[in-house]
Amino acid sequence: MPVAKDFAKQHNLNYVLLSDASHKVASAYGVLMPIGLASRVTFVIDREGIIRYIDNKVNVRTHGADLEKVLAGMK
Repeated sequence: MPVAKDFAKQHNLNYVLLSDASHKVASAYGVLMPIGLASRVTFVIDREGIIRYIDNKVNVRTHGADLEKVLAGMK
């Protein structure tokens, strides 16, 4: 089972997580840094594939609550 699925199952997450070991997605979204790591950026993408929100200044301490507010505002 891929790491993202293990993590989602362990934490009872009901949404899809992306694991990007090849860095293809990070490159496509412009968040791959020259050192080969992706910047910590969150994209909220709807079912039609439209990016509805980008957080490129993620605060790891408040990120969960921050996203809950964003998602609640989208309903």
